[in-house]
Amino acid sequence: MSDAEHVRTGSAAHRELPALFHELAERLPGIVRFDFLSLVLHEPARNTMRLHILESREPSPTTPGSELPVDQSPGGRVWETQEPLVISNVDEEARFPQAVQLMRRHSIRSVCMLPLTTAMRRLGAMGVGSTQLGAYGESDVEFLLLVVRQVAVAVDNALNYQDARSYQQQLGRERDRLRLLLEINNTLVANLDLRGLFAATSSSLRRVIHHDYTSLALIDAETNQLRLHALDFPQGKGLVQEEMVGPLEGSPPAKAVASRQPVVLKSADCEQARQSEMARRHLAEGLKSACFIPLINRDRVLGTLNVGSLREDAFTEDDVDLLAQVANQIAIAVGNALAFGQIAALKAKLAEEKLYLEDEIRTEHNFEEMVGESEALKRVLKKVETVAATDSTVLVQGETGTGKEMIARAIHNL
Repeated sequence: MSDAEHVRTGSAAHRELPALFHELAERLPGIVRFDFLSLVLHEPARNTMRLHILESREPSPTTPGSELPVDQSPGGRVWETQEPLVISNVDEEARFPQAVQLMRRHSIRSVCMLPLTTAMRRLGAMGVGSTQLGAYGESDVEFLLLVVRQVAVAVDNALNYQDARSYQQQLGRERDRLRLLLEINNTLVANLDLRGLFAATSSSLRRVIHHDYTSLALIDAETNQLRLHALDFPQGKGLVQEEMVGPLEGSPPAKAVASRQPVVLKSADCEQARQSEMARRHLAEGLKSACFIPLINRDRVLGTLNVGSLREDAFTEDDVDLLAQVANQIAIAVGNALAFGQIAALKAKLAEEKLYLEDEIRTEHNFEEMVGESEALKRVLKKVETVAATDSTVLVQGETGTGKEMIARAIHNL
């Protein structure tokens, strides 16, 4: 088996770029002289060449991730021309000053860059470097071209595998988020109790977005302040409690209410948000980042959904977008719950008034069986009202047919 075939066999077994290049770094030293091995890939979004992998015999002062414009990178030149590039003396190279600085940090004195290309696409370039001058001749380049063709296929496969896995993970995250919205929707439909609704929502939300703190703050119309109606903070020290109130101005949730937009608080912003006692208590609990989402229902801001973390900069743009969707659903449920509470209060008030009116009717107008305006009858009815309110035994006397039974019923009804 030829040396190139040995390289192909070793590289084909790896789906991860770091493992692939580590394998190459193990196999190539017996075939080609090199002290470092690099992989630079073209980044179409920024039209740059990005250092993805670097294997070095000595501890590397450079970490993967650095980028150079295409025209300032040796790998970019190779990617554009699809021709190998040999730099026999790095100190005499003037076309790529930034790349030369990188090479000097590795004590590299000569370099060979080769196009990393498959039949389907141009990926970038692979480079080998040596601490010796003029380390790479024509025979080395010819052999490395055979090697890099095999490496290109393996790199392409690894990139495709990473893309597929990334897409699969993205689909998984999207599935989890859609499932969360469905769970919350089902919870909201079946629950008009704010605390029960919040507990179920917080539990579902915790499975999708990593966080430590969740609360529901609603605007108190009487005091014009934000009041914590529900709180989920398992790791809390007890400094933040339900029913605490905060101002409707000057605080991050107040800003969310005023702007009707999410407000994301990062670690650097937290120390600047100490205007209110509630904010100071939250910071004392150890929260280092937070997101405040306004609850808007029928063009009315009801309050905020607040999510916090003990980690710095915990919430991504995707998290904020998802929280905004959750807040939209919660706002509808909160609006329904508040309306239900108002209806229940009105119903209780009406029931109380009904009992009062019925009592009044029984007291003042429950003599419909008796018709008369004489003074004698009025005196009798007055006595009926007097004795009806007591527990005393009443003796009704009178001749037959004078209405003793009617008087007894009136006393009983009152």
